[in-house]
Amino acid sequence: MDTYKRIQDAIDYVEEHLQEEMNITEIASQAHFSAFHFQRLFQAISGFSVQAYIRKRRLSEAALALKQTSDNVLEIAVAYQYQSQEALTRAFEKQFGITPGRYRKENHLLPYLAKMDFLAFRQTIKGEITMNKPTITILDEIWIIGRSHRTSLQDEKYFADIPGFYQAFGSNQDFLRIPNKAAADMSYGIACEFADDGSFSFVVGEAVHSFPDELPEGFTSLVLPAGKYAEFKVNEPVDQVQNTRRYIYGTWLPNSNYERGEGPDFEVTDVWGSRYPDAMKMTIYIPIK
Repeated sequence: MDTYKRIQDAIDYVEEHLQEEMNITEIASQAHFSAFHFQRLFQAISGFSVQAYIRKRRLSEAALALKQTSDNVLEIAVAYQYQSQEALTRAFEKQFGITPGRYRKENHLLPYLAKMDFLAFRQTIKGEITMNKPTITILDEIWIIGRSHRTSLQDEKYFADIPGFYQAFGSNQDFLRIPNKAAADMSYGIACEFADDGSFSFVVGEAVHSFPDELPEGFTSLVLPAGKYAEFKVNEPVDQVQNTRRYIYGTWLPNSNYERGEGPDFEVTDVWGSRYPDAMKMTIYIPIK
């Protein structure tokens, strides 16, 4: 598998269709990834979302058209999928700090975004994978009861949301309402129910021996499937946990001999062995094949 080549194929598709409507499913299909996984890989590697890339590239090409063609602002707006001159002007000024009309009349250097080259980027990181390598392990299925929350990859919203989900689980003492516990003091965080728009569910809960006939009100249950996982150990501040998540999808997985398997990602926190936010003792599991 050449993840970078597959993503570059999707980038080439985007570049060929900058003046047309596109949806994320079409783009991801060029790389032979699901829409959600493609967005996660792209964002982890590049540092911004697919939607942000498309927006920045369209505005960069619109800026070039302002200088290199005699098309009026409305024509350029429509060409780059803006519904009106006003819509382009708002986006252009937000991106570059200047209106299209003023930019056309005056000499300004703008921070254009050129077409991304993921193949060139791959060469810059060879030999620079410095975080701990994972252990490849086989897990039996794990039964979970917990609280489900909805968040999103967009603008890395989930990085801000997830600590709050854990905090609510503890401060509301939700852990006391979970029956048939299998691993006391071990908190599970599970990313699942992935959607094409980048949204997903994050379940905070605990492992159980069995499911009751009736769940506590407001709780959900799920089964983590048995199979092969990459296991990443973390004993670091919260910020380093976030960096580990970025590393897994932005560096380790694209450069490994594995592909992401089906099913949820999940992490297990040693509650009593951790000290928030300075020393989080966690293990992160990614399904692989």
